[in-house]
Amino acid sequence: MTIASCVGPLRRRLETIYPDRADEAQAAIEQQLAPYLGEVHPTPAARWSERDVVLITYADQVRDDAGIGRSPLTTLHDWLRQRELTDALSTVHLLPFCPYSSDDGFSVIDYLAVDPDSGSWHDIAALGDDFDLMFDLVLNHISQHSDWYQAYLRSEPPYDRYFIAADPTLDYSQVVRPRSLPLLTPAEVATPAGPETRHVWTTFSDDQIDLNYAEPAVLATMLRILVEYARRGARIIRLDAVAFLWKELGTSCLHLPQTHEIVKLMRDVLEALAPGTLVLTETNVPHAENISYFGGDPSASPGQAAPGDEAHMVYQFSLPPLLLEAFLSGDASAIGAWLSDLAPPPPGCTFFNFTASHDGVGVRPLEGLVSAERFDCLVDAVKRRGARINTRRRPDGSDAPYELCIAYFDALAPDSGDGELHVRRFLASQAVMLALQGMPAVYFHSLVGTPNDTAGADATGINRRINRRKYGCNELDALVDDPLGTQHAVFERYRTMLRHRIAEPAFHPDAAQQVVPQAAPSVLAWQRTSCDGAHCVLAAVNFAEEAATLQRPPEFQGATADLISGELIAAGESLALAPGQAVWLGGSSG
Repeated sequence: MTIASCVGPLRRRLETIYPDRADEAQAAIEQQLAPYLGEVHPTPAARWSERDVVLITYADQVRDDAGIGRSPLTTLHDWLRQRELTDALSTVHLLPFCPYSSDDGFSVIDYLAVDPDSGSWHDIAALGDDFDLMFDLVLNHISQHSDWYQAYLRSEPPYDRYFIAADPTLDYSQVVRPRSLPLLTPAEVATPAGPETRHVWTTFSDDQIDLNYAEPAVLATMLRILVEYARRGARIIRLDAVAFLWKELGTSCLHLPQTHEIVKLMRDVLEALAPGTLVLTETNVPHAENISYFGGDPSASPGQAAPGDEAHMVYQFSLPPLLLEAFLSGDASAIGAWLSDLAPPPPGCTFFNFTASHDGVGVRPLEGLVSAERFDCLVDAVKRRGARINTRRRPDGSDAPYELCIAYFDALAPDSGDGELHVRRFLASQAVMLALQGMPAVYFHSLVGTPNDTAGADATGINRRINRRKYGCNELDALVDDPLGTQHAVFERYRTMLRHRIAEPAFHPDAAQQVVPQAAPSVLAWQRTSCDGAHCVLAAVNFAEEAATLQRPPEFQGATADLISGELIAAGESLALAPGQAVWLGGSSG
């Protein structure tokens, strides 16, 4: 058995990526993946269900401050069990847990090791006994402190071809920049003729050296790491910063055809060697660019759409900033228009919905969705709530906002300062995310209502640290157990909401979604209908700081229950929504 016999499209994909080196690429891939041939791994019966909720967390998110001697990974595992979250959450997304040199894990030194400050592969396997797992493959770049890059600096093969040396005198203005930092970084390389100064490609920082995917050995090696992650328990593999993978001067170096073909090849390899593993692409870009990673034909009508052949899931990057904009303006028009125009994913694919993560709230996905005036108002509003703004470099050399660094909880603080309204608005934002078509992902700090860690950002000079606080276990317990505390209120209500969410078939990722038009400008409503048509839910939210009226469609005008609060809702054509309130109304599918 060979890889080519297992991966049907292998040769065709390699001829697209490497027209003149397909034989070399195939031989390298065969060599790297040969150890994985012959092992049988059954394919799961279903890709996903309404019970799927992902927790996004650092491996060292919760540390043992009780003197028991547990690793952070074990401490996190114990905390999730003690808090009875093994049923409410299906999957734990461990942000990069490898040894690293910067960017809180995203500058990887060794892809196949676990940072000893977090724990071990044994700890990860134990976590996998209670949860499915999601890993990051940081495939665009590697740390300057890695063995690979150090070997490059010594001109040792094959690593002398693993990185991109560029001519700094050429024009790079077309290259899309996600940072306001230099694209090229000087490096002193030892050669037989003596030291030589080169300029290596560094999309994100001078500590994160871009890998050279034009070299087949790089792709072959990363495919081996991809399969190894799946074999070590990853149900979902997140392809970090994948849009920047292929470089070609004279282009934007973003979303190039070779990049898409590599993602398709990764999916093909996983389906052959680790069936059931899901590919998730991380592309913080405008919506049309983002969904191109589904593959297939995104422009086709739902009844004619071809199955996606690329990522199984893409992040719903427009959702977090649109939700913030709606709450801070009290106006549902922008998010309502976006949701009304949102085409369902191709068959076999779904959205990965979230509101907060380890990164700031990206604002490029707002392009074309809100006016310049509304965008400026959003930026000003989050600044008043403590946000730090990270920028990107435009082709003309100017800088523009790229992401809003702020705890999502604090971003939703009402102008009135009303603490109860603050909690209600925040939980309403999570209720929207949980009820939309797709698989939901909850950031740890959203689950426990963490406010801005301004001290952490100030101490490090890293804006994103405002939303990356780490806890001691006893410290965290004290916060979520304080009956008078805000974090207690958020955690208890969020956990209850998750339990209601996973019990509702209308929230299956494949369940249909339809916007229900409303007269009130602050109200957004949509209906979800289960795949078998037997269950339906009307989800709605009032984004304003004043009460508003929800107009109920006929099938929801009878007496019903709000799945969030558990309250019985009397029959009627309308329902009064309190400021910042969200509801999930059960109804009849008839």
